[in-house]
Amino acid sequence: MFWVRFRSSVLLVVLTLFTVIMGGDLLFAVIGLISLIGLSELYKLLKVNNSVVGYIGYVACVAYYALVYFNAKEHMMLLFVAFIMVLMVAYVFTFPKYHSEQVFITFFGLFYVAIMLSHIYQVRMLDDGLWLVWLLFIGAWGSDTCAYLVGISIGKHKMTPKLSPKKSIEGGIGGILGAALIGFIYGLAIQHKIGTFNNPQVAFAIICGASSIVSQIGDLAASAIKRNYDIKDYGRLIPGHGGILDRFDSIIFTAPIVYYLAEFLSR
Repeated sequence: MFWVRFRSSVLLVVLTLFTVIMGGDLLFAVIGLISLIGLSELYKLLKVNNSVVGYIGYVACVAYYALVYFNAKEHMMLLFVAFIMVLMVAYVFTFPKYHSEQVFITFFGLFYVAIMLSHIYQVRMLDDGLWLVWLLFIGAWGSDTCAYLVGISIGKHKMTPKLSPKKSIEGGIGGILGAALIGFIYGLAIQHKIGTFNNPQVAFAIICGASSIVSQIGDLAASAIKRNYDIKDYGRLIPGHGGILDRFDSIIFTAPIVYYLAEFLSR
């Protein structure tokens, strides 16, 4: 299992590096595909992935990405209203085929998966996006590594004993401070290449520290959903790692935080 997980990790890192560095239409297409796969994993839990309600969700996801691609954000609210209305029509005229929970989470899935993940592409498209996009991974995977190392070293107080017994408060704090430190060092190293921040090392430390907080919440939220449905992984797409939502559970939360904080803290 270790080598299966290791090989998958190496391949995932290589693909991530290539896709993110290339950016543009390639990154857009990959993130859009990942969102559809992640949405299908969530819909499988509700048994709506191959149903009318699920198809409506997939169409809404494609429509949302079309609006992102053409920068037509003024039409977003219209999409959301149309989405919920069409879902209600399907719910009413097929009653009692679907439970209200299935319909509500179908709507929620667009936000939780597609909209949140789309911010990876949106960060990459910002000025200095080639450098800013790596803050997502520092805030998620870098934070996770720091939290693990601190947790196994000095972790004593459980963060959420019933949900994730192995996570400690000390580890959580270590993840936040570790991510902030990595962000600071990263900003210091590339400060001469960044033109949108007066003090990139401080801005990056703030962004990565904040990202670590929401990253840990995202990880716990994904665990809570899986426990509610009594499953170990969302899928089997990535050998040794599970599905898209298993691997990107924390990135889902860090992407929008990095995007909006970068916009706020830039000159």
